[in-house]
Amino acid sequence: MFTLFVPESVRAAREGISGRTLTQDIMAGIIVGIVALPLAIAFAIASGVKPEQGIYTAVVAGFLISAFGGSRVQIGGPTGAFIIVVSQIVAQYGYQGLAIATIMAGVLLLIMGFSRLGAAIRFIPYPMTVGFTSGIALIIFTTQIPDFLGLTVTEASGTFLSKLFAYANASDTLSPQACFIGALTLTILMVWPKITRKVPGSVVAILLTTCLAAFLGLDVETIGSRFGSVPSSLPSPSIPKIDLATIKQLSSPAFTIAMLAAIESLLSAVVADGMIGKRHNANMELVAQGLANIAAPIFGGIPATGAIARTATNIRSGGTTPIAGIVHAATLLLILLFFGKWATLIPMSTLAAILVVVAYHMSEWRFFIKLLKSPPADITVMLVTFGLTVFVDLTVAIEVGVVLASVLFMNRMANLTTIKRWRNDPENDPHSLAGRVVPEGVEVFEIHGPFFFGAANRFKDTLRMIRKPPEILILRCRHILMIDATALRALEELVEETRREGTQLILSGVHAQPLISLEQSGLYSAIGEENIYANIDDALNGARRHLGLQEVPRPLPFIPTVARERAGSPA
Repeated sequence: MFTLFVPESVRAAREGISGRTLTQDIMAGIIVGIVALPLAIAFAIASGVKPEQGIYTAVVAGFLISAFGGSRVQIGGPTGAFIIVVSQIVAQYGYQGLAIATIMAGVLLLIMGFSRLGAAIRFIPYPMTVGFTSGIALIIFTTQIPDFLGLTVTEASGTFLSKLFAYANASDTLSPQACFIGALTLTILMVWPKITRKVPGSVVAILLTTCLAAFLGLDVETIGSRFGSVPSSLPSPSIPKIDLATIKQLSSPAFTIAMLAAIESLLSAVVADGMIGKRHNANMELVAQGLANIAAPIFGGIPATGAIARTATNIRSGGTTPIAGIVHAATLLLILLFFGKWATLIPMSTLAAILVVVAYHMSEWRFFIKLLKSPPADITVMLVTFGLTVFVDLTVAIEVGVVLASVLFMNRMANLTTIKRWRNDPENDPHSLAGRVVPEGVEVFEIHGPFFFGAANRFKDTLRMIRKPPEILILRCRHILMIDATALRALEELVEETRREGTQLILSGVHAQPLISLEQSGLYSAIGEENIYANIDDALNGARRHLGLQEVPRPLPFIPTVARERAGSPA
């Protein structure tokens, strides 16, 4: 069991790391660290906390995610996905509330990882992911409008629409100098990748616009003018005070943080797998995310997860082992120690432009439009999740999205389950009743598909097709691979009803899982072992014996050579 929770850093060390690989990882880590710096600052500011707290998160969480993670190339830190939920928690509960919620989310992630729920997270439907991701991107974009344009907004809180109205009312405070810096940053971010990708465009944009604003004395708001000085060291660890009342109050935000961290990190790991041709350990990755989100707030950080863009940058820069991620965290720490004080000169409009580009790439608008041509159920999940994210709350969006997607999935599964009478059997089925004689007074019904609560009512409705109770009712179960408690209750009601009406109930072709469920529920004894048969021919002969008729030899229908070995399976 414990071998399932071995970090990839340990596995890589056991396999051996060559000098060339080590050099490549160190260079990749330095590059990713430089790329992560402006993003960490921008995400922190957009989340409503101090800029240095984004760097703290990237250092602490980035190190732990790489050191203990289940992916060899995953880069962890603050991401755009958390901006909305973090800003809402900070506005409502303050940073202490955010720290507690993040630690709670970390514990949830640990539980999910050790419970091996890594694979289950992958079943979050894609339309739901696109819905809340696009919604987050739209909100990030709109919240950057004031800084990008240099607006002085007095009432920017409230709903999505109220914020837009507040921006419109503050249009007369627009700053041409801030617009110039923001537009210049956007231009650099769009043009620079066409020149070279060896030096990140965001770093070039920050250096150029910061120097330009300082030398020209432009009247633009900077990190220093809004937040003051930036510390040049990590803070001392501090554990927030946690009590039962606080846990109850923050349980919903903590769940949202945990779900976002799990989805985002595993999605990033899957993307990385496709780029490097390896498979990550999803459960170990969740454990690492849990450790990172417990430790980050202790050092003044915010929620963290795997970052797709930085992970892709790591791979493209030559990173192949967790050493690159560890070096990325060390690089950010060195930048904080030696160059942190210079971050105060960065214009807010520069960071706003960087986040506008992040929001654009995060929006997945092409996939959003493409999904509008999907089945109605998928469109519904995406639009509902998107609408709730933008107009209500991200926590509500995730909770409703999960429930809605589950309900629609169960409805689809229920629609796949069919209950039919024997006369509808296809002629080419070797186990069809078309070539068999069903005695008078015998009704044969067959359930095809999973027999669970979604199909239980349909089962009852189909049985009502029988106007006159038959002497014997045969229920073919050869296509039932699973059965749940609701379906067992429906069978129990059928047993009671057949007894009242004097009908003998016979089951045919029961598989292992349904058979075990019948035994555990007591239905096996209620129906009687003598009334449960392995195949339809034995069941029909059992019916004949009950009716006092002569048994009929089992027919030998044509079965293809490849399938003959399977002829003994339940029928």
